[in-house]
Formats: sequence, structure tokens, C-alpha cells
Amino acid sequence: MISRVLTTEFEEAVREVLVQSWDPIGIKDDPEWPKDEYDAYISEICAFLLRGEPDDFIARHLCFIEKSLMGLGSTGVSERLPVARKLKAVGARYTSA
Repeated sequence: MISRVLTTEFEEAVREVLVQSWDPIGIKDDPEWPKDEYDAYISEICAFLLRGEPDDFIARHLCFIEKSLMGLGSTGVSERLPVARKLKAVGARYTSA
């Protein structure tokens, strides 16, 4: 279990990866767009990371969000694996004791 302070830092780190590396709608380059656009997905992704879900599971979930929740054309899982690996690295930083 991680503390509330670490939970907030963990969520911020996940948000950073989502905005800087995933960003399917292109908010990172628009200074007027709120950077909390992907916050609805953070808690579930954090839960997956805490459970130790594999890279391909995380990548498939990102594709699911794009297609089913955002209504975008789905990017292939292989194209989302680098993002999944970054998210897993974040998870490892906050779950290692």
C-alpha cells in the first residue's frame, strides 16, 4: 500500500506519461487545453499498475480507451507498447519498497 502523498505523486506521474507520451487527441501542444483531460483514466491505470498487469494488457487498455471511450480510430497495440512500458516504469517506482 502506498501513502496518500505517494498516491498523489503516482497519479501525477501517470498523468505526465498520458499527456506527454500517449496523448491521442493532441492536448500537449495546445497551451489552452486543460492538462487534466485524461484524468478519468488515471485511477484505473494506476490499479492495473499496482496489480502488475503486463505491458500488452496496458497497451490494449489504451487502445480500448481510444476506440470505445473516445470514439477515435484505434491505434495498434504494438504502437502503444512504448507508452505501456513508460507507465509500467512509473508503477515500478511507486510500488517498490
